[in-house]
Amino acid sequence: MKRKNLKSVLFLFGITSLSINANTVKNIKNINEDKNSSNKNIQAISSVKKEQKQLQPSNKTAEGYNLNFDVNKNYKTETVKVNGKNITYRAYENIVYVKNPVDINYQTINIYIPEEYFNGKTVGKYNEKTAPIFFPNSVGGYMPGAAGKPEIDKRKGKENASLVALSRGYIVAAAGARGRTLKNEQGNYTGKAPAAIVDLKAAIRYLHYNDKAMPGNAERIVSNGTSAGGALSALLGATGNSKDYEPYLKELGAIDGRDDIFAVSAYCPITNLDNANTAYEWMFNKIKTYKKINISMLDYNVERKYTEGTLTADEISRSDDLKEMFPAYLNSLKLKDKNGKTLTLDKKGNGSFKEQIKKYYIDSANTALAKGTDLSEFEFLTIKNGKVTDLDYDKYIAHMGRQKTPGAFDNVDLSTGENNLFGDKAVDNKHFTKYMLEHSTVNGQIADSKIVKMMNPMYYIGTKGVTTSKYWRIRHGAVDKDTSLAIPAILALKLENLGKNVDFASPWATPHSGDYDLDELFTWIDGIVQ
Repeated sequence: MKRKNLKSVLFLFGITSLSINANTVKNIKNINEDKNSSNKNIQAISSVKKEQKQLQPSNKTAEGYNLNFDVNKNYKTETVKVNGKNITYRAYENIVYVKNPVDINYQTINIYIPEEYFNGKTVGKYNEKTAPIFFPNSVGGYMPGAAGKPEIDKRKGKENASLVALSRGYIVAAAGARGRTLKNEQGNYTGKAPAAIVDLKAAIRYLHYNDKAMPGNAERIVSNGTSAGGALSALLGATGNSKDYEPYLKELGAIDGRDDIFAVSAYCPITNLDNANTAYEWMFNKIKTYKKINISMLDYNVERKYTEGTLTADEISRSDDLKEMFPAYLNSLKLKDKNGKTLTLDKKGNGSFKEQIKKYYIDSANTALAKGTDLSEFEFLTIKNGKVTDLDYDKYIAHMGRQKTPGAFDNVDLSTGENNLFGDKAVDNKHFTKYMLEHSTVNGQIADSKIVKMMNPMYYIGTKGVTTSKYWRIRHGAVDKDTSLAIPAILALKLENLGKNVDFASPWATPHSGDYDLDELFTWIDGIVQ
């Protein structure tokens, strides 16, 4: 499969920054035909075979992997042009960050440092001691994500986030992580939950451990990710130093140290998975039609088609059940708005929390209006004196449309990428909610509740023994229908209620995507690292 065509497939699923390599091609059979059926439907693509090319670690010695960073070894100097200005940096690549890696193609970190910091110079407001560490991950769809590089995003024709970060004086530490489709030579799965978050934590520990040996400030690590990568970014920020992950980290031979981070940037995080089914149907229950994405292969070229359909009677029944379950969960959180008012829902799903979601959309429209966007075509908006004063919620949700069928994340036939995520070394797919287990059409098994917990930041925020990041920037596009806006909103509200500094927004007309406002992102980071 041609690289550019594979990237097109991944982008359709919100996998905007996944590094493409032979193993990704091998495992693309797990990307789904419609976001719900990631394991079953693309047999043509799964037939594409490529021989795995083994990565060559730069820190392997006769005694094993050396976890001590040395600025004077194993690097190359590179120069690129950003906004007409030459940027020169040292590239330290293919560093294995644990003693006992399971898959060295993914358990590596690439570190990039502006050349100025080796000559006593500054870049913008930063020097070798004060520069923040930008920590992007390339995970999408909970698939394997190799360590990223600063480069031109060929799809967008612009500098990617890592390259922009370098141009602004940041240290870039891009870590890879295992994903749900990986297998070892014995045929056992090696990337199921919680592998990805454990790997990223191990990489963070590597950075803390080597703080004095390398330029940059490990007390100012800022994670960044999109979709599943956004969820992992949030999970890093919520679970710093939690003991729940310790057995997995010890098994890998991770450094015994800290894994907390300073700040989180999360674009469209596919998170809170065990409550995402009910949140999705709470939002989209009235929409009985859907628009799937169908992927096929013809002569090694990717073909994509949108297929419209209507929910079956069974799916409508499941949607009704799931919608009814959401208010109880929401009310149990006891969330409050900025004025201290408790946000609730009644049994029909109406209430102050729904009004809060509506307010996010109105705020989004007003931001777009202030920037000069013409919104006059949208009948669901009420605009008076140059300002959006109201939004017809049901009409807006209908305008957005439904993308997934019930259950969107845990389905009765174990067909979702998230079902695949919660498998184990021997079982490929598992349920992770009680309702779907009870309604399983394939006699499915239930995932370990401890592992489900370890993939959900909501269980850790504000708990004893955990270091939760103080600064958060969360974005969920106003037409993103991969998950309900309720999910990132709940995360943001929980953090705000605990006194964290949260910048949450739903950018107008923005679909499931990330890194679309890099100037704003890095301006935000510059403002918090004072």
